[in-house]
Amino acid sequence: MNAGVFPASFMKGLDLSQAFYEEAVKPILESHFHGLVYSAGRLGSGSDVLGFDTAQSMDHGWGPKLTIFLAEADHSDLRGRIDQILRSELPMEVRGFPTNLGLHEDGTDVMVATERGPVNHRVSILTVSGFFEDYLGLNSVADLSPVDWLTLPEQRLRTIVSGRVFHDGLGTLEPTVARLQYYPRDVWLYLLSNQWRRISQEEAFMGRCGQVGDELGSRLIAGRLIHDLMKLCFLMSKQYAPYIKWFGSAFSQLNCAVDLTPTFSRIMQADSWKERERHLTSAYEYIAGMHNTLKITTPLDDRVSQFHKRPFMIIQANDFADAILEQIDSDDVKSLPRHLGGIDQFVHSTDVLAYPDRYRKLSTVYQ
Repeated sequence: MNAGVFPASFMKGLDLSQAFYEEAVKPILESHFHGLVYSAGRLGSGSDVLGFDTAQSMDHGWGPKLTIFLAEADHSDLRGRIDQILRSELPMEVRGFPTNLGLHEDGTDVMVATERGPVNHRVSILTVSGFFEDYLGLNSVADLSPVDWLTLPEQRLRTIVSGRVFHDGLGTLEPTVARLQYYPRDVWLYLLSNQWRRISQEEAFMGRCGQVGDELGSRLIAGRLIHDLMKLCFLMSKQYAPYIKWFGSAFSQLNCAVDLTPTFSRIMQADSWKERERHLTSAYEYIAGMHNTLKITTPLDDRVSQFHKRPFMIIQANDFADAILEQIDSDDVKSLPRHLGGIDQFVHSTDVLAYPDRYRKLSTVYQ
């Protein structure tokens, strides 16, 4: 099998990486480093970590991969030795997939079959703190401040909690992942409030554009509102949202998607702003009902009403934003800029959200 020619069968990347660990990496570690205390798992970027990989994913950035986590005291002494022994002794394939990876011209890796070693493997050897410092820009997640939480992109957090820990001999990896499962209550409320605020800022504009004959503008704003409503559903469901490629796929897994997806599709397909508004109304009222089910505020009006005296029907999203904000107890969260929100609510650039050294600098906007 050569580069770019893959097995006819496909298995999920997380399952492949676990098989790679259990059938290839673990026996080598036990043989050469008996008694070594370490952890292992597949965390971080990749459609395989999110569980959205398909056979198409095999053409780049996919294959048997994992990270071995060593104690700080062992890392400098053993990292190089472990790497070299794996290169020398790893099998050429696992479950029919090459363990050897090469590079495309654009720098992305690809499985490349080889008949003899050394194997160019993708086993990273790090410390737990080193991994999180590199991947999230934080050397510890033990005591995150509200600003720390708000400047961590959801797409990064999702690729941590969606990953898989194969072994935790150190006893620190699983607790670290557990601490990142979801936002603390008051940070969550702050994000919910600001997501409703985003909707309030544009909920009347879809109809106004349509009223003056701007159908393209009306459709565009409807699409933006659908995106913000979907993001609100992720927050209500306490699920991190992935980046845009997998946003719809992840939304389809939420309980509310069964009812809302057909409505969102009808909004996108509507031929007039009046028809578009009718379906938006259904979505607004459904999601307002979801809010009341959460019981984080007293019940709010879940029926649409007019935007002032203009002929546009809206959910009065500001009322939801204000009511949620009042439920926050933490003085640290209360002191945050009232209408700013989390990084994903005011930054949409991949060139920021994908780079810790860039997004961490945005903590200053909360001062």
